Amino acid sequence: MNERRAKIEAMLEDEPQDLFLRYSLALEMNKDGELEGALSLLAGLCDGEPPYVPAFFRSAQLLAEDQNIDTAREFLRRGIDEARAQGDLHAAGEMSEMLSDLGQFGE
Repeated sequence: MNERRAKIEAMLEDEPQDLFLRYSLALEMNKDGELEGALSLLAGLCDGEPPYVPAFFRSAQLLAEDQNIDTAREFLRRGIDEARAQGDLHAAGEMSEMLSDLGQFGE
């Protein structure tokens, strides 16, 4: 486990519901080679109330890197809808661009 991850985990003990800390932990888990754990944590953020928009985009990126294109598209579509609902048009635009880029891999 890297030092940054240890610090994030320590902070999460005091603030277990902090969305940014949970998101950061998922990124560190991925860096440590724990893709499934990272995706699970990100999925929880996507399903939270309110959903954490950056988690949709990062989930899609990790899934695409892992050649799981169909599931990446699903996260992007959900993320675009949620970003629009939350008024985050920048994030919606970034995810729309990635969704378009994934089109080169077929349906």
